[in-house]
Amino acid sequence: MNTYANKKSAVESMLDVALLMANASQMKAVLTQGPAFTFYTPLIILLSISLILQIVVAILLIFIVKWNLNDTNMHYKLSILENVSTALVFLIVVVNVFVTAFGVHGPVNKE
Repeated sequence: MNTYANKKSAVESMLDVALLMANASQMKAVLTQGPAFTFYTPLIILLSISLILQIVVAILLIFIVKWNLNDTNMHYKLSILENVSTALVFLIVVVNVFVTAFGVHGPVNKE
């Protein structure tokens, strides 16, 4: 059972890293466009929230993986951490839906 939980957490961590890289790339695109971009401030705020939440989830997943699932004394704490991490992942998805709605475009060439 512990091996399954560790593999599941590892896969979640890899997906978190992929989303973290995508958000960092989007942040770079927004910063490159500068404050003249229509949704500059909302996108900076949303991307910052997403990045911070992703880091928090990654830290939670590290704790979930490190604790022994076979120890019955830890089940309650692990359950709470898993519920919190699931809620945070849902929040990350919602924030990224708004990031997509506002639209992050590559830099505009001014020729």
